[in-house]
Amino acid sequence: MSFIESMKVSLRSIRANKLRSFLTMLGIVIGVSAVITMVAIGEGASTSVTSQINALGSNLLIVTPGQAKQGGVSFGAGSLNSLTLGDASAISTKSSIAAVAPSISKQAQVVWKNQSYSTSIEGTNEQYSEVRNISVQLGRFINQFDVMGQSNVAVVGPEVVTNLFGSMNTDPIGQTIQIDQMPFTIIGVLASQGSSGNIDNDDRVIIPITTAMNRLFNETNIKTIYVSAKSSDLMDQAQFDIQQTLRSQHHLSPLDEDDFQIRSQTQILNTAQGITSIMTALLSGIAAISLLVGGIGIMNIMLVSVTERTREIGIRKAIGATKGDIQRQFLIESMTLSLFGGIIGILIGIGGAMLISEFTSLTTTIRLSPILYSFLTSVIVGVIFGVYPARKAAQLKPIDALRYE
Repeated sequence: MSFIESMKVSLRSIRANKLRSFLTMLGIVIGVSAVITMVAIGEGASTSVTSQINALGSNLLIVTPGQAKQGGVSFGAGSLNSLTLGDASAISTKSSIAAVAPSISKQAQVVWKNQSYSTSIEGTNEQYSEVRNISVQLGRFINQFDVMGQSNVAVVGPEVVTNLFGSMNTDPIGQTIQIDQMPFTIIGVLASQGSSGNIDNDDRVIIPITTAMNRLFNETNIKTIYVSAKSSDLMDQAQFDIQQTLRSQHHLSPLDEDDFQIRSQTQILNTAQGITSIMTALLSGIAAISLLVGGIGIMNIMLVSVTERTREIGIRKAIGATKGDIQRQFLIESMTLSLFGGIIGILIGIGGAMLISEFTSLTTTIRLSPILYSFLTSVIVGVIFGVYPARKAAQLKPIDALRYE
């Protein structure tokens, strides 16, 4: 029997039991579609995280207070407030550094007329826009004169405009808002940047850092120093310069540990991508179990099919069909089921990923490699789990098969 004839016989058998064939394929369909959808969600999350971290700024280094220790016990990152404006000024003098932006932020109540709204208030300097790659869509950003004069001026995010003034189309420039009962004049509106993880970059108010520290928050220390290296090639040098400068500023001896932490954009990106990769692999592995379950279903149904068609096998052997013909017929039938299941699963997986991206806040990225991987896996599953039933059918003796009732 030729391959084409075996294929025709297999398709005829599948059509004769449409419902059973569909239920048999269902495990493969679910497994393939789940793998494609999960990988698309994971790839989309990785792409989104990468773009958000890159949007933080170019050649960015983030300096934060180090870990306070007492009796050998660490109190966690940020538990020691060791950074000052003097530290930021000292860092800015290094030749590897392009810009430095100290920052301090707290939640506070913002009021305009009868509208009240709680948001993040961030104090920083005029170089913040360069270091963090942000721009204004209306008005201007704070400048060095605002910082030197401790001016009561504010640059607000689009979400703040919407929540206070009712519409993004409102021009808030020149309006006076109250931050913890202190008046501030709006001088600019930030261009939208979206969210970075749990942080909404559009929902914040930026004011001069001197105003924030001396007049609004009454703080003497800063919480973060954002530093931009002059080029990506100078990132290591910039990190070394920052470390040496701060150790000198804080009068640390060679035996003392750093009381600050320096994180590079690359380190943050690698950590985030590592986490998303692990989650993608985990979800894909769980989804791939459905392929195994689908393969077991195919084997089960093929064994039933062999039992049902025992007399047919006996007749075929009696008129000259070889073991290879019988084995090939059932193996092709198994592969056909898994092949159709794989194709349907691919279509459902791609459609599901597109619908998730369209109707939810999740971003999905569809790539060719997981589609090919899932399809080939479904075919391999059909072969592996079809071999045993096919061999069992081929080994039936014609006389025993013809006697089977």
